[in-house]
Amino acid sequence: MQNKGYQAEWLYELKQKNNIISIISKYIHLERKGGRYWACCPFHHEKTPSFSVSEDEGVFYCFGCKESGDVISFVQKYESCDFTEAIGILAKNANMQLPEFKGDSKAVERKQLKERVLKILDLTYKFYQENLYLPDAKTAQEYLRARGFTKRELEDFKIGYSINSYGLVEFLRRQGFTYKEMMDAGVVNLGTNSQDGDKEYYYDVMSKRLVFPIFNAFNECVGFSARVLVKTDMAKYKNTCETIVFQKGRVVFGINLVKAMKQQRTLDQIIIVEGQIDVIAMHRAGFKSTVACMGTALTRENAKELKKLSNNVVLCFDGDEAGILATIKSINILKEEGFNVHIASMPEKRDPDEIIKEQGIEAMQDIINNALPITDFLINNELKKYDISKADEKGKFAKASIEIISRLGSNSEEEVYLEKLCEITSIPIDILRRDLVQLTKGNTLKKQENVSENVLISRENGNIRAIRFIIGSLIFKKPFVNKKIDYKKLLPRQADIIDVALKGIPISSYYDYFDVDEMPILKDCLGINFSEYENVDKRYFDECVWLIASQELTNKQAQLTEVFKSSQEREERKKIAEELNKLSKILREKNLEDFYVR
Repeated sequence: MQNKGYQAEWLYELKQKNNIISIISKYIHLERKGGRYWACCPFHHEKTPSFSVSEDEGVFYCFGCKESGDVISFVQKYESCDFTEAIGILAKNANMQLPEFKGDSKAVERKQLKERVLKILDLTYKFYQENLYLPDAKTAQEYLRARGFTKRELEDFKIGYSINSYGLVEFLRRQGFTYKEMMDAGVVNLGTNSQDGDKEYYYDVMSKRLVFPIFNAFNECVGFSARVLVKTDMAKYKNTCETIVFQKGRVVFGINLVKAMKQQRTLDQIIIVEGQIDVIAMHRAGFKSTVACMGTALTRENAKELKKLSNNVVLCFDGDEAGILATIKSINILKEEGFNVHIASMPEKRDPDEIIKEQGIEAMQDIINNALPITDFLINNELKKYDISKADEKGKFAKASIEIISRLGSNSEEEVYLEKLCEITSIPIDILRRDLVQLTKGNTLKKQENVSENVLISRENGNIRAIRFIIGSLIFKKPFVNKKIDYKKLLPRQADIIDVALKGIPISSYYDYFDVDEMPILKDCLGINFSEYENVDKRYFDECVWLIASQELTNKQAQLTEVFKSSQEREERKKIAEELNKLSKILREKNLEDFYVR
């Protein structure tokens, strides 16, 4: 059994007090059909529900993306938190006292480190906040006043200031933290002073910068982004280095505020901008569902975090070349995650903060209201690249636009955009249709080749499907299981799973015994929908058992045949021939006695 730091009995009680249907229903809408509850999967994009939850067994399974688990792992996956954090959420929900964590030494050490790092970060952002109101923070105060920051924004975003390089270090030392712990948190670093004989010293990495704390969805400070306020050769912005709690590609600035807003009412959409200043400016202007990624690069992890809050996104990156490139990259990621995406076309070399200041909130609202669907944006973007008054460039533009239109997958939508393309280029629509059909045929042939490859893979893995059904039937204690068979002998590679299955433990407890995410066969076994096998389940089970057994017997037959061919001893050849005859008879009669429990 896995050492997860808590006793199996306590984990079972926790699950019993956190009904899986009640918990999952807090996050997504479930509908009951038959003995299960169904929904569109929250972990991948789909239009037809394939996410299934069994209240009796306390588990969920997606037949599309194969995600599965118990109520603990659902909270882990949905909230993007670790096991102990999910345990804490559920224990609080059930009013249960958390027992002492007793994982292996590495797990205990990691948990303790994480707790210390979060404590340091919590104290650090509050230290910076207090600094902002001191006389020595005049530079920061003037900057904020010039940018129009209000006290409300300073409080909402917990903005602070690092006055010098040593104040934070001394403060944290007084709180009992070591230099190593400060470095682990990413707030302090080690430097050398060449004027003092290369003497080493520890310094605040955000020294003399305006500091923006970065919070996760649980409202925990996990890092910082800081802006220099005076002219310098250093980079304008500086982020916390990667730590146990901060990974740049997973962070969304402002997500804590948007999540709190979502808990009060439904979000129509999320607006994604480039930087922290733009987020704050948008919030000040009333666009409260605005967030930013760390840098312009939106990642799949960012998209998964945002998908929990809304299905609708407006990309509002800067109107420069870098912003347009970032928009195009982000579109592909967001589409794959199932977002309804619109793109707000920003004026060239302008960002939201500048638009709001120079033209007012109404101008920014117009930009958001007039955000373009993906296809319109992409075609308009292609149009900027070509001079369509020239025949060759007009052809290139038409070809690029038809490629974009071919991705729509809807005849009616294709027709609308072909008509638009016809208006722009004056190319007859029949010619454009012909080019689209030709391109679509080529794409279809490629898809058919991929399908053919998948069919071959499926045939090769027929025995894997049999193994899944056999083990699944053992796990779910199905009455048609043949109790004469020694299943560990039949499936020696899965002996550890079979051992647990024969104990008859609750289905949700498999997630305590095994790291199911790392065991694809077990993951699928726990998600088997036995209603698909009604009226044929016993026959299918027997066929699966025989498939595996006959394969083993056939392999043995082949090995004996090779020995027979190489043997020169008459007596040995006679014994092998008798064994081969016996195996042939067993295979002919489908006799399973070799696999019976002894």
